[in-house]
Amino acid sequence: MANATQGMGYRRYWITWFFLLAVTMGMLLLEYVSWPQWILLAVLVLAMLVKASVISGYFMHLRFEKPALILIIGAGLLLTGAILFVLLALDASRVNQLSVR
Repeated sequence: MANATQGMGYRRYWITWFFLLAVTMGMLLLEYVSWPQWILLAVLVLAMLVKASVISGYFMHLRFEKPALILIIGAGLLLTGAILFVLLALDASRVNQLSVR
């Protein structure tokens, strides 16, 4: 891995940082667009996935790792996200039922 990152310098990190800043600013500006809520949500989730991929690829140096390691990390993140979604959905359903009464 040391050979792959040699010569990369700080320029790549600054470019990546400015790209992430631009995506974040774009996400903030989407608040003023009058799209249907489901389209806005889909675009925001896609932008968050792009940001997470860029961060893990460049700042965590996973861009230079073997595909098996990336698959393991990706599967772990997806599983964790699914578990959190189910737990939050169950709790939100319970709160919604309590507020209806």
